[in-house]
Amino acid sequence: MSNAFDRRAFAFEVCQSAGELALSYFRDRDNLIVDRKGAQDWVSEADKDVETFIRQELSKAWPDDGIFGEEHGAQRGTSGFDWVIDPIDGTTNFVNGIPAWTVVLAGVSSNQIEIGVIHDPNVAEMYVGERGKGALLNGKTLSVAADVPLNAGTVSVGYSNRVRAEPVLDVIEALMKSGALYHRNASGALSLAYVAAGRLLGYVEEHMNAWDCLAGQLLVQEAGGTIEDQDVYDMIREGGRVVVGTPAVFPEIKAIADAAWLG
Repeated sequence: MSNAFDRRAFAFEVCQSAGELALSYFRDRDNLIVDRKGAQDWVSEADKDVETFIRQELSKAWPDDGIFGEEHGAQRGTSGFDWVIDPIDGTTNFVNGIPAWTVVLAGVSSNQIEIGVIHDPNVAEMYVGERGKGALLNGKTLSVAADVPLNAGTVSVGYSNRVRAEPVLDVIEALMKSGALYHRNASGALSLAYVAAGRLLGYVEEHMNAWDCLAGQLLVQEAGGTIEDQDVYDMIREGGRVVVGTPAVFPEIKAIADAAWLG
């Protein structure tokens, strides 16, 4: 395998298999081993084992590629192509039996997101995007919600304990005053996929890790949405803020985020 199409096809297949593995753990949660990384920050044996599975498959198929993941250390590559893994985005949901979590895999090269896959095995939804080639949900072309004003839609607001709560409350208040509804499902990747699918108008979060957001940002962009410019490898190293939206509402959402986080 040597080109972007092969990598995209591989990413699809490995996320499909990883989703089946994760689902087997989800259905047997009574026996699941769960550790606490911090306040409201959990990791389960499912997270670790699913990431290990993906890493092993990547190493077999693309031995020269780099790998970055949430649960295990970085593996430097020599090909110039790197993979970024979140084995289970939405672990809090996962361990509490809430079927709102997903397997996430992004591929990056030359400081650009080339491939993004988000697989929700709970409802058999597979989101796949490739730079310049569009985004698909179960094989059908995705498009963000067109010409829907902020006061007629919903924006998802992410939050983690890496940031102060007060600015998040400011964002929610501003959205409510604008007439928008706000949404949070504790899986930023899934929320980004919903923006790409036209289910949400936008997504904002003050700080996300790369494995949570890169795939979803590509999906939004390829579905016709707007994302903020970022240095991909800075995101991998340090994480950063994420603001995405439909072209119609992105300026308003960005202004709300700026006022809360930069004001």
